[in-house]
Amino acid sequence: MNAPAYNDFFKMFSEFKPAAVDFNQFFTISRRNMEALTAANQVVVEGIQAVSRRQAEIARANFEHMMKSSRDAMSGGSPEASAAKQAEAAKRVFEKSFNNLREVFEMMTKSNLEAFDLLNKRIAESLEETSEAASSINPKKAKK
Repeated sequence: MNAPAYNDFFKMFSEFKPAAVDFNQFFTISRRNMEALTAANQVVVEGIQAVSRRQAEIARANFEHMMKSSRDAMSGGSPEASAAKQAEAAKRVFEKSFNNLREVFEMMTKSNLEAFDLLNKRIAESLEETSEAASSINPKKAKK
């Protein structure tokens, strides 16, 4: 390599100024992202706990209803009356089970949508913050 080209290369390299990057901005963005993820996870956990409690309540109520229906079916009366009571009880159990299933499904849907909304909002904010942080990187503002 000839000396003038060699000197030009080192002159150009010595004049290079790295961009001024505020890494604290990027750390703050990451921290906010983790906080949003934690909040969304908390919403999901609370939703699961609420559904579990409701399912336990439903199971207890179903057990009590089945015990009452069994006692009613066993208490005297004709076989036809007993069969009619059992058919009516089965119909009520089916309708109640369907309504309970709908309720539990709505609880989980609400919880999941709330978590999704938290994350979706944070993603939009994060993209905006990252774009602003990236646009603030300016080689002319580099520290000398």
